[in-house]
Amino acid sequence: MNLKDIHIIYFIGIGGIGMSALARYFHANGKQVAGYDKTSSPITENLQTLGIEIHFEDDINLIPKEVFVKENSLVVYTPAIPKTHTEFNYFKDNGFEVLKRAEILGRITNDTYCLAVAGTHGKTTTSSILGHIMQPIEATAFLGGIAENYSSNLILGKDKISVVEADEFDRSFLHLSPNIACITSMDADHLDIYGEHQALLDSFKAFSNKVSDQLIVAKGLPIEGLTYAIEEDADYVASNLRIVNGVYVFDVKTPKNNINDVEFSLPGRHNIMNALAALALADVYGVSLDKIKEQLASFSGVQRRFAYKVKSESLVLIDDYAHHPTEINAVESAVREMYPSEEVLVVFQPHLFTRTRDFVDDFALSLSKFDEVMLLDIYPARELPIEGVTSKWLLDKITAEKKQLLSKEQMIKQVKFTNAKVIVMLGAGDIGLMVNEVKDELIKEYNL
Repeated sequence: MNLKDIHIIYFIGIGGIGMSALARYFHANGKQVAGYDKTSSPITENLQTLGIEIHFEDDINLIPKEVFVKENSLVVYTPAIPKTHTEFNYFKDNGFEVLKRAEILGRITNDTYCLAVAGTHGKTTTSSILGHIMQPIEATAFLGGIAENYSSNLILGKDKISVVEADEFDRSFLHLSPNIACITSMDADHLDIYGEHQALLDSFKAFSNKVSDQLIVAKGLPIEGLTYAIEEDADYVASNLRIVNGVYVFDVKTPKNNINDVEFSLPGRHNIMNALAALALADVYGVSLDKIKEQLASFSGVQRRFAYKVKSESLVLIDDYAHHPTEINAVESAVREMYPSEEVLVVFQPHLFTRTRDFVDDFALSLSKFDEVMLLDIYPARELPIEGVTSKWLLDKITAEKKQLLSKEQMIKQVKFTNAKVIVMLGAGDIGLMVNEVKDELIKEYNL
């Protein structure tokens, strides 16, 4: 299949963050794009404003008739859709070209010089930073989040260089052919797919073997490559960290040079690691350190990654995608660094029954670090319930004195009565869609 011969591309799950980046890319390149998703969202609404036709019922009668011309069309799907999906099964059973999102990304990037960011945490922020660094040399970046500088999950450049988020879910990243890549972390996750941590580690090893030119890894990971770290012996080292006017300033040693007074505005040491990984990738590619420093200073962040929704003297509301204990720990650490003397409330929506089951004790430890906990029901995503795996089970393991299990409606009404000055909303489910409702309630309550 040659993508140049394809005239229409149909996406099953077009509202997904990775899927929608591909939809934008093909639309920008003159293809007719259409799709299905389960529910409307700001992402699908934005795609519709571009003229992309989207429907929200699993019904082949709603698919544009042009899609049914096999030789002109391609169907792209996300692994998150159920196996019983009517449209998906129709296309599979009738001989259409049907490919996973990762396979398409692999084909697009195969003809480019590809810089890939892998890891169980930090992929989206690191690839967004890297995409921003590489934007002046017209790289095209496919991101797993909305980069604030571009209000998009696609940074559209030319077709010589690509920046991609290399997703370990469903072993998707093994479809890529990266020239330069980094691995940020390899913590146990997606055990519903991998079964055990070792299988996940083996998958990262297989990914590392696909890297043709240079692999870069966070110091301490059990894979060979150039290393990066904060104030440790490594090939790329960030040191002399300080906060000046609310912005991180630090120095960097590279294998060949040093650069001082690098400015970066995202809070938390984990984000310094993300910035350092992106710096290393761009440096290996050949971007000048002065240009890297300039781009790091102007990076505005990623939506739902430590995103301030309210920031006033009397109240702070932060929205973050964190859905794994390691990520929750990173957010908590960053909040304590920025607001060391303030009481902090976390509102958390667990994501997936399997992840809650596999890491329940770790979740309890992470959430217990906050002064107050409001827990929502588990967001099922692609899964069916598992007996005994509930938010109440998790709540009982949390040791914070102030803790409660609430419905979404109860949480939106109750959150304004907290004594905490800092409120953090965490999760990868639909909690992100509730943040603005909470924000509106708080603004009314505090007369902001």
